[in-house]
Amino acid sequence: MSILRRAFNLAREEERLNRVPYFPMLKEENARQGFFEKAESETVAANLPELVADAARFPYLSGWRRGEILPLRWDAVDRAAKEVRLGTSKNGRPRSLPLDGSLWELIERRWRAREFWTREGLAAVSPLVFHYRGKPLRDFRKSWAVACKSAKVPGRLFHDLRRTAVRNMIRAGVPQSVAMSITGHETDSVFRRYDIVSQEDKIQALRRTQVHLATAPEESNVHEFPGMEHGQKADILGSNG
Repeated sequence: MSILRRAFNLAREEERLNRVPYFPMLKEENARQGFFEKAESETVAANLPELVADAARFPYLSGWRRGEILPLRWDAVDRAAKEVRLGTSKNGRPRSLPLDGSLWELIERRWRAREFWTREGLAAVSPLVFHYRGKPLRDFRKSWAVACKSAKVPGRLFHDLRRTAVRNMIRAGVPQSVAMSITGHETDSVFRRYDIVSQEDKIQALRRTQVHLATAPEESNVHEFPGMEHGQKADILGSNG
């Protein structure tokens, strides 16, 4: 429908048509509502094979895309500087990710797992961070589905881990500009689609508001006007009800 509408608009611009018919367009709502709470993500990871579990922990901690994680090579990892440098991303811009805490532990775990045995019984070293016998991870949908079912979150997507990372950063008070530089989001509108507010977030917000109101000092509604004597306040208030 979009292509057809564009064709009619071009024809009108070239004065081949006097009017363009109305094209009713469907509004696509493509913002998913899937995300993981901490306990859910840990349970999913615990039910995955170790290699896939690490590949799932990476986007949960960093917000990186699957297409950036699975092909990640060791030549992009600077262990001395504790940093991952991505030469090209989805938006075509280079990006870096500091390695600290759990992310550093994950990378070190993968570093120890870079050696493998070939089918011929020879020792080899994989250039890939996430690999199975030197080959990149491909299709792990079955093990992912089983792990999500075991964690009582069936139907969740691997991409929901990236969405969760965005929400966790916002919850932690990370400035949006900093979070976007980590996750690689280029526009505010796309980033905000990932910043999903859960029911628990709303409850906590209302509770904090109520605490603020309960502890806020009361302000007097009585105001003194220039030239007003102190004793006149009661008469004015009484006359106004």
